Parts: sequence; structure tokens; C-alpha cells
Amino acid sequence: MRTGKIISFEGPDGAGKTTVLESLLPVLQKKFTGQVIMTREPGGVEIAEKIRHIILDVKHTSMDSKTELLLYAAARRQHLVEKILPELVKGNLVLIDRFIDSSVAYQGYGRGISISDVDWLNHYATDGIKPDLTFLFDLSSEAGLGRIQKNHNREVNRLDLEKLDMHKRVRQGYLSIAKQEPNRFKVIDASQALENVIKETQAILENFLEL
Repeated sequence: MRTGKIISFEGPDGAGKTTVLESLLPVLQKKFTGQVIMTREPGGVEIAEKIRHIILDVKHTSMDSKTELLLYAAARRQHLVEKILPELVKGNLVLIDRFIDSSVAYQGYGRGISISDVDWLNHYATDGIKPDLTFLFDLSSEAGLGRIQKNHNREVNRLDLEKLDMHKRVRQGYLSIAKQEPNRFKVIDASQALENVIKETQAILENFLEL
């Protein structure tokens, strides 16, 4: 029986979700009574990490959109059964850097694949499991790409090479998803100073988890 919770961190490229997640991890580990697990998608376990390398390799620019979607789903399934579900059964808190909504935003809205098809594949890969809470770190595409260009320590992947129009569709996709599920999503203005973004996210998290 699943007693743990999933909290996902989503957002367009350059929004800073990973930085916020890494900053809050030690705080939650001190305050949460169970274990707090941080993981990512695609990846999180060996097989999924190998699939991640295939998906994000800058040499794979010829990858078909549906191939991309199916690879994400395969990585997600393996990640779920090997890592996420066992932690949920233990009653632990799982923090995920990207999850199902990334596929809807990037492959659905961004690539133009039918949203219903992406939703179906997400449901199939996860057996219908959704995050209990999702943070969307919202930032303009221009600002996000500008941050990426300035951050020389960041991993540059195939999606970073996409044109501005693609990134704009992804951002609007995220906002559309959040509007459809307001009870699950918390939208954070990621254009604020990082300190303020972290503080706002932490306050929502502690209230949600009753810490």
C-alpha cells in the first residue's frame, strides 16, 4: 500500500527548478519524519540513466518525436518500479526533478503530439500515479535560455538546442496544464531572486507536509 508522497518540480529550461530542489533537500531531510528521496527524470536508476543519455545526446538531432516520447515513457516506467514505488510503500517522500507533466509540455505542446496520446502513455507507464503536489517554476523562454547560456557548469543537452518557438510552446503548455489542475499545481514566479523563489517554495512545502 502506498503511503508516501510524490512532489514533482517542473518548469521550462533555465527556470531553476533543480537549484531550488537541491537547496530545499537538506531542509526537508531535517524536518520530515521519514526519509526524503531526491531523484530525476529521465534517469534515477541505471537503465533509465542510459536511456537519458540516448535522449539528450546532442548528436541525436534526427530523433523522431514519437521515438523521443516512447523513450521517456520507458525510462519513466523503469524508474517508477525500481525506485519510486518502493519508496512510496515505505512511506517516504519522493522529490522528482521532472515527471509526467514534462512529457505533456515538451512532447505534447512542444512537439505537437496529441495530448491525449501523451496522457494515455503516461497513464500506461505509471499505472495512473500522479504527483501529490507539483511545483511549476515559470519563466519567460528568453530569460530561461539566457540563463542557460550564462551557466557554463550546466549540462548542455539536445533540448537546449531547440529554437525559441519550441521553448515558448513548452512554457505555454506548462501553464495550460497548471490551469487544468489547480489543486495539484503551485506556480512559482521564477523571475524573482533565487532566495525569494526558495523561500516561497519552502513555505508551500512545509504547509503541505504539515511540518
